[in-house]
Amino acid sequence: MPASTATRRAYRCGTTRRREEQPMSAQPDHAPPMPHAPAPPPAPGAPAELRAQLRADRRAELWVPAFERDWAKALEDARHTFSLTPLHEVVRTWQLRVAVAPDIDAFMDSGQDDSDFVDLDDVLGGRL
Repeated sequence: MPASTATRRAYRCGTTRRREEQPMSAQPDHAPPMPHAPAPPPAPGAPAELRAQLRADRRAELWVPAFERDWAKALEDARHTFSLTPLHEVVRTWQLRVAVAPDIDAFMDSGQDDSDFVDLDDVLGGRL
């Protein structure tokens, strides 16, 4: 078979299809999604406000010591890493716990089956 015949067969007998024109983009067609922007840091007074909320909650006996233990560990981590990230994560985690507590109470009071629970760390994501 001559080269011209093989070339025509490779290109479907000499006909070519024109691709539809697409606008030019700086992003490739199959670019991975961009990571989420980091959450803004909590307000400077957030830890004190959070501690006051925890003390006012009916779970204060359990939550205040747990928060203080988490805060102390985050302080130590922040001293070693020279980063405020551990402190911010503790505040965000406890803010979420306080925020979802009424929903959890409503669920528990409803009498629904809670045997297949989800760990809070799975919901909040891994911590650094």
